[in-house]
Amino acid sequence: MRNSFLFMIFGALILFFASVFVVQEGQRGIVLRFGKVLRDADKKPLVYVPGLHFKIPLIETVKTLDARIQTMDNQADRFVTKEKKDLIVDSYLKWRISDFSRYYLATGGGDVSQAEVLLKRKFSDRLRSEIGRLDVKDIVTDSRGKLTSDVRHALNTGTTDDETAKTSADDAIASAAALVEKETQGKQKVTVNPNSMAALGIAVVDVRIKQINLPTEVSDAIFQRMRAEREAVARRHRSQGQEEAEKLRATADYEVTRTLAEAERQARITRGEGDATAARLFADAFSKDPDFYSFIRSLRAYENSFNSTDVMILNPDSDFFRYMKAPKN
Repeated sequence: MRNSFLFMIFGALILFFASVFVVQEGQRGIVLRFGKVLRDADKKPLVYVPGLHFKIPLIETVKTLDARIQTMDNQADRFVTKEKKDLIVDSYLKWRISDFSRYYLATGGGDVSQAEVLLKRKFSDRLRSEIGRLDVKDIVTDSRGKLTSDVRHALNTGTTDDETAKTSADDAIASAAALVEKETQGKQKVTVNPNSMAALGIAVVDVRIKQINLPTEVSDAIFQRMRAEREAVARRHRSQGQEEAEKLRATADYEVTRTLAEAERQARITRGEGDATAARLFADAFSKDPDFYSFIRSLRAYENSFNSTDVMILNPDSDFFRYMKAPKN
């Protein structure tokens, strides 16, 4: 009896824990009974908020959906501007589920990959359209983020400047939205544009452009053109520098020549004046004492002769040596 009671308690505990499920914070839960979604009176899937809930064990299962903001990073792609110039734009966006029941039905059971495929296609088309209306200057100087704000608004509302310019992404989103209406048998009223992400139960929170680059071939061409322009400027500066250098050298050579000529002229004048003065002094000295003047001249001749040569051939009786002989009494 006791064992049966314990077995019943154990079975009840197992049944209780099998009946309980917890939806974590940042998630939402949808219950499936025999693989089909539990719905309310309007045929909308029942969405369970975070907390403790109950289900029928073995019959019902729980599908959880992430209620947090998701980040979708887009691969850098080529876009064409208004002036038909190519740009490589690297971007990302943030999104979250705004309508869990609609999202679950539109994405085939809450398939995140399917949702992001549709979102990425729509985002690429919308970004391409917005960039095509602007030139490079407007895109690069978009400090207020009007470009990304317009893209985000268009994704959430499905509005475009040309309602006839529908893309394959719009058709896919519209088809997913139509599936929701079919699943709910028309009881879930459509209050959003069937070409917007809201039709899938998705809200785009933010759109950002990480980097804008020119294509490699364009960058190389611009680099080569800039290099050629810089080289032309450098050649012009070098030519101007050489011209100025030649002018400065010519001026300097002229000044050197003029200075040397003036110095030579002054030197000759000074030497002439000195020679004249010396001649006058010698003349005065010669007139006053001819013998002393002759003696001084001989001493200078001795000095110059003996310093300039080692051998001299002269007649000892030559008058040149008269001052080197002993004086006669």
